[in-house]
Amino acid sequence: MSDSMNEMDFELSSGIAAFEGKNFSRAATLLSPLAENGNTEAQYRMAIMAQGGLGMVVNELMAYKFMKAAAEAGHPMAQHGLGFMYLEGECIEQNLTKAVDWFKRAAEQGLAGSQTTLAMMYEEGRGVEKDLDEAKRWYEKAGF
Repeated sequence: MSDSMNEMDFELSSGIAAFEGKNFSRAATLLSPLAENGNTEAQYRMAIMAQGGLGMVVNELMAYKFMKAAAEAGHPMAQHGLGFMYLEGECIEQNLTKAVDWFKRAAEQGLAGSQTTLAMMYEEGRGVEKDLDEAKRWYEKAGF
């Protein structure tokens, strides 16, 4: 068990390093099996690569599948990413209500980008009823 865990940790670390170094083909090779096995870090990065066509052909279905899986498992950046997919209608049909829900989940975990996006949505009444007090509350949480 320990050897396979060390190997998985090594594969994940190597995949993340390849991703960060913009060696996306290598990152996809290393991260794909981990993502398929439920590793949220791998799922999040695979979703980014599939959505942007980084190291692979654009694959919106794969991007959505992995982003949603990582988001549902509680990965805050994936929750933010899924929120944007719903906000912009990328990889999935636009749904502002679902966008707000996912931004809230990430914002409640302290993600400033989601807090800011949520504040703007409340300020504009986009996907939620316009609420300047709620907008102000989220802007303050984001450090504004």
